[in-house]
Amino acid sequence: MPNNYLQTCNNLIKKNKIETIDLKCIDLTGRLHHISLPVFPGILDKLLKNGVGFDGSSYGFRKVENSDMILMPDLSTAVVDPFRESPTLSFYSHIILTDGKRSPFSQDVGYLAKKAETLLKRSTGADKSWWGPEFEFYIFSNVEYDTRTSTSFYKVEHAEEFYKKAYHAANPFDIYDDFRDEACKLLKLFGINVKYHHHETGERGQQEIETYFTDLLTTADNIVSTKYALFNFAREKNLFITFMPKPMYQQAGNGMHLHLYLTKNGRNVFYKKGEYGNINELGRYFIGGMLKHGPALSAFTNPSTNSYKRLVPGFEAPVALTYGSGNRASAIRIPNYVTNPQETRFEYRPPDATANPYLCLVAILLAGIDGVVNKIDPIKEGYGPYDKNFLESEPDANINFLPRNLAEALDALALDNAFLRRGNIFSDELLEQWVKIKQEEIMSIGTMPHPFEYKMYFNL
Repeated sequence: MPNNYLQTCNNLIKKNKIETIDLKCIDLTGRLHHISLPVFPGILDKLLKNGVGFDGSSYGFRKVENSDMILMPDLSTAVVDPFRESPTLSFYSHIILTDGKRSPFSQDVGYLAKKAETLLKRSTGADKSWWGPEFEFYIFSNVEYDTRTSTSFYKVEHAEEFYKKAYHAANPFDIYDDFRDEACKLLKLFGINVKYHHHETGERGQQEIETYFTDLLTTADNIVSTKYALFNFAREKNLFITFMPKPMYQQAGNGMHLHLYLTKNGRNVFYKKGEYGNINELGRYFIGGMLKHGPALSAFTNPSTNSYKRLVPGFEAPVALTYGSGNRASAIRIPNYVTNPQETRFEYRPPDATANPYLCLVAILLAGIDGVVNKIDPIKEGYGPYDKNFLESEPDANINFLPRNLAEALDALALDNAFLRRGNIFSDELLEQWVKIKQEEIMSIGTMPHPFEYKMYFNL
């Protein structure tokens, strides 16, 4: 860890009269955990030397008989937490094994992100990937839900209700514009720069915040920080927010679209003027890899049973493994409005925020790398380009679609995972653990009676 990071963090402790050090880490599913330590002189030196021990089995990483692991702070992620009453300096953490070498844990998501960027350089000639996420979420005034042996229900109350689409609705009818303004100021405290925010399509309180491009690891960190900030800020305002892909029946779903391009020595390596979408051969191969592996990717980009209630036709949701310029019905859209060659890019539209952002981004990158290595041409493979809404026109029998549910996505992953193993980035242990967790989720909801089943079958 560079000494300047240590000095900067010690200065932050002194300047802000920090009383608490907070180490944050996410488990495989993407849920955030933390542990807090009272400050004492030399605490960061001690943490960098010894870290903090924790139970890896409670994170779903290890079995109980071999569960001792170590959290090691990444000082480059330091931020003064605006949501703690005690002045708190917060860090994201790496996970270290307890062996004599203090080896990195193979499932440490930050470690995987760094390995993926190294593989990118070795395999494609590009030296960095750049990501711009869009965060869609709903704001509700009240939420209730419960599931018991004899009860199962949810109820959401919303202060907004528009007629049909509410995209870019204006105040005073957009009642949460001030919430978004304040939220963007909070995100700035986390080092997250917002491109813009607005009311989204959903008629009952759907919002969007889009952030600027950062590298892979920073973007994944920022996704976790954005959710953390918005959840905490909503609680302060006595509001309820959700990133669930489909929180309401017959309403627009929440996606987490990802804009992506690669650079070498600071120059965009996808750009070629005059080509379709101004995307060159390298970019097309990258797109080809993503679309070829799209079904398997879904196990990481759309890893919840709720994800596939969003991925249905009729709500501008991407359901087809195709690409097109400005085409929101395709999994990959090349934006028509980009005028700066250095930001020539495409948008991968299927992902949602139930994803572990590190695994999601790394899996996408590995699919693109496989496309470049194996020269997977999306045109020859029949993935497009498509400039029509094929969902409203004559069906094309050659079009492949995303999985219809999480079980199909896991089946696709079982058949297609070699691209994830390139560079030993996704280990057998990680893939097996991921599938186990997700199969348990499928079983949990699959055996639970649904309230709508009462309406359909109770009197049969």
